Amino acid sequence: MTMIPTPDQLLKATGNLSAMVSGSGLADTRPVPRMLIDSGPKRSVYRLAPGREPVDTDPVLLVPPLAVPAFCFDLRRGCSLAEHLVDGGRRAYQLDYGSIAFSDRRLGIEHWIDEVLPRAISAVSADAGGRPVHLVSWCLGGIFSLLTAADQPKLPIASITAVASPIDFTAIPLVAPARPLIDVANGHAFTALYRLLGGAPAPLVRRVFQLTGIDKYVTKPLAILTHLDDTEYLAQIEAVDRFTANMAAYPGRTFGQMYHRFFRSNDLADGVLDLEGRLISLAEVRVPVLVVAGAADTIAPQLAVHRIVDVLTGAADVRFEVAPGGHLGVLTGRRSRETTWKLIDAFVDELMAAPPPPKKAAVAKKTMAKKASVAKKTPAKKTAAAKKTTAPRKRTPPRG
Repeated sequence: MTMIPTPDQLLKATGNLSAMVSGSGLADTRPVPRMLIDSGPKRSVYRLAPGREPVDTDPVLLVPPLAVPAFCFDLRRGCSLAEHLVDGGRRAYQLDYGSIAFSDRRLGIEHWIDEVLPRAISAVSADAGGRPVHLVSWCLGGIFSLLTAADQPKLPIASITAVASPIDFTAIPLVAPARPLIDVANGHAFTALYRLLGGAPAPLVRRVFQLTGIDKYVTKPLAILTHLDDTEYLAQIEAVDRFTANMAAYPGRTFGQMYHRFFRSNDLADGVLDLEGRLISLAEVRVPVLVVAGAADTIAPQLAVHRIVDVLTGAADVRFEVAPGGHLGVLTGRRSRETTWKLIDAFVDELMAAPPPPKKAAVAKKTMAKKASVAKKTPAKKTAAAKKTTAPRKRTPPRG
């Protein structure tokens, strides 16, 4: 709004202020219609826009991180990735973990990558007629999606899009000031605290999220005052406030594993996660991956996110893009429709247009037949020598 408001600006500002004061609000937060197709412990899977005719396309499953409301993908009408996918004619699904209670404190990362995601992916594929599933994930949801794909390669996953998913925690400036506290007594004091609390309580998660944008939080009243005539701007602030107010807790064991393996040991930067002796290597991810970082993201800076590209050495294709916005803004900001969402659309459309890879069974039969033929024609000693001199197969490096 200009220093000397025009009559039109004053009229819009008056209307916006009235809506804000009356409590009617400016943001249209009606969720995209959905129908439950699968459920289990900390797992609800919804088909979006169930009343529409099924479309002949691969399904897309939206995978949220822990501790945030699943409507991060459906923030408000006009800034809803869920709405965008449905309006674009896609067969879209949403995963929701529900609320986290103190009784869930024993749930570890294993629960999400062994049970929640695999069962959700299988349910979506079955509901879509057996088609492979494109995972579109945000933050920790992207990390869990990659770990699941690495650990269970037979799942019907067509691709993974990881938006604002950091794996190199030394590249996160916000973590640096806390590192001396993390290292005190090998972290025993902090471990005792989160075990006592049963994890990271929702109020703490909410406060940390607000502090990551402390400059915007402090200047928020002034920003609202100077944008009283901008309905879209005010609606977005209102929607983000609603999102922040609905933050959830982290289960104790999951939070402890993240604390020790992500923050203290920085395991993921090397691409291998050690879950009490069980090693999961991101090099085992075989499906195409799109990695998107936010240009102004302080929670998941570009360097912390880009490290994914370096460790996905076995993926069919890896792409890295930078889009405008902070941690939430890059996913569902006012510019996302023309940036992040277009990147996702192009990535999924390209994969769907590509010819399907040959079936493994057919390839295996041809290989075995060829080996048998060679074995008949080649003396045993020569075959053994050939095995010794054969050079290892080179992997094609992923695209940055």
